[in-house]
Amino acid sequence: MEEKIQLSEREQRKILYRLLSYTKPHKKKISIAFVLLLLTTIGDIFLPFLVKIFIDDYLTPGKLAFQPLLILGSVYMGIQFVKAVLMFFQFVKFQEIALYIIQQLRIDVFSKVQSLGLKYFDKTPAGSIVSRVTNDTEAIKDMFVTVIATFIQSGFLLTGIFIAMFILNVKLALICVIIIPILLYVMNLYRKLSSRYYLDMRERLSQLNAKLAESLQGMAIIQVFRQEKRLRNEFGTINEKHYRAGMKNIKIDGLLLRPAIDLIYIFALIIVLSYFGISSFQHSIEIGVIYAFINYLDRFFEPVNQMMMRLSLFQQAIVAGSRVFKLLDEEELAPAQKEEVGIAIQQGKIEFKNLSFSYDGKRDVLKNISFTANPGETVALVGHTGSGKSSIINLMLRFYEFERGEILIDGDSIRNFTKDELREKMGLVLQDPFLFYGTVKDNIRLHNQGMTDDQVEEAARFVQAHLFIERLEGGFDHRVVERGATFSSGQRQLIAFARTIAANPKILVLDEATANIDTETEEAIQTALAKMRKGRTTIAIAHRLSTIQDADLILVLHQGEIVERGTHQELLSYGGLYHKMFLLQNGAVEHLEDIVN
Repeated sequence: MEEKIQLSEREQRKILYRLLSYTKPHKKKISIAFVLLLLTTIGDIFLPFLVKIFIDDYLTPGKLAFQPLLILGSVYMGIQFVKAVLMFFQFVKFQEIALYIIQQLRIDVFSKVQSLGLKYFDKTPAGSIVSRVTNDTEAIKDMFVTVIATFIQSGFLLTGIFIAMFILNVKLALICVIIIPILLYVMNLYRKLSSRYYLDMRERLSQLNAKLAESLQGMAIIQVFRQEKRLRNEFGTINEKHYRAGMKNIKIDGLLLRPAIDLIYIFALIIVLSYFGISSFQHSIEIGVIYAFINYLDRFFEPVNQMMMRLSLFQQAIVAGSRVFKLLDEEELAPAQKEEVGIAIQQGKIEFKNLSFSYDGKRDVLKNISFTANPGETVALVGHTGSGKSSIINLMLRFYEFERGEILIDGDSIRNFTKDELREKMGLVLQDPFLFYGTVKDNIRLHNQGMTDDQVEEAARFVQAHLFIERLEGGFDHRVVERGATFSSGQRQLIAFARTIAANPKILVLDEATANIDTETEEAIQTALAKMRKGRTTIAIAHRLSTIQDADLILVLHQGEIVERGTHQELLSYGGLYHKMFLLQNGAVEHLEDIVN
């Protein structure tokens, strides 16, 4: 079901105030920008006065004295020149402030994403998150660059123009005041209608990004299973909805922006000209006053038009801000850890005590899990898909929070260790390792500047990864593309092993780490792992039972429960589920019916 968000006026004001709070660190720069803005506005207001003086005091009477006109012209040109210079610095200053603000906002959003728990990413498409960090923050930038500057400048200009109008003719200025409520009504109507369609457009854009990200990540599967047409249709459907929302907004723009304001301007111009026409029957009217008043009227509606045009950007920024702040306010954080420096992991003894866990709060995926892994021991987790093996590792690595039971490390609750302590003392190797863009050396070192090149190479040799790395162009400086796509699965796995060994963890977590490695390489890895496990606690998920036959303890899980435990030989002697799995993997087809049942 698509998410529908309706922003009330109160919510929009709240979002605006929150966006403006990002200007606090830049008060000095903003003050300078506003002073420059005020000076350029004064220049705009003063120029028509100079033209009025020229027309009424010199042109109409025919007093074309050279020196006064030279001074008048010089002042006029001087104001224009100074105004142009001030406008340049004002523009640069507002752009600088906006870029600083968006820089900070993007850092806040990216930092928030880093702190979210995996549960949030389980339910949120990656493309939607990318859209909020990039597209939505860019829309907010436009507000700071153009909208605020335009609104402030327009406010200064409108105030100055009304003061000048009252100086020229009080009665006519009072008559012109009646157009203000009309303008405010049109602006408010536009704001209400456009916010609805901009919100729809932002949601569709987020869905487009999500669909694009999904397609790029699964391109191989899409092409192999000939899903191109289906994906094109799905993308086209979302794109069509985005187009329709955009067209609705364009129609609102076409009706309530320039055309409506121009109509009000014509109405005001008719009032002004009618007033001067009627007044001319009673007494003479100065041409300069007529020029100045019409000029001010034109200048009055120009900022109004600018404000109306910027309202669209303003509404986009408010909608984008609501999406960004929703992410910043997300409470699905990673499990909390003790913040102050405290106890350290010394031995790496792990204890699970009556641990139960549910992802959705309804169905338990783990039920009363209890076991102990002593330092130097290897505990293997086996079982069919969905039995709870990965959930045990996810909880131990603090990817998810648990409520029932306890996990202890060296006798202390896992919650009492700082996050840095847990991450530093635990090494993880996944079945599908992730490689970053950079070099092979960077991926082993993970930008740990305290790790020397010799240590990197030593870690690679330890897991036999140096055999293929040294054959690469550039060796350890070979460039790694996104996700290590140019490497084989086994090569990526070897680099991941080297990365983990280089970190020298107390606790080693292996999630079917040898699944994608050929038999010859696996033998070398098993030798390396045997050396690495000495003095370390190892928790290993295994589907291939041949890889964990030497484990000190094997836990057999079924539907979230430990149904069998023991060594390889002990479990075989029980003749239970582990025995059936072993027979199946070793080609005992005659037992297949018993295994299935």
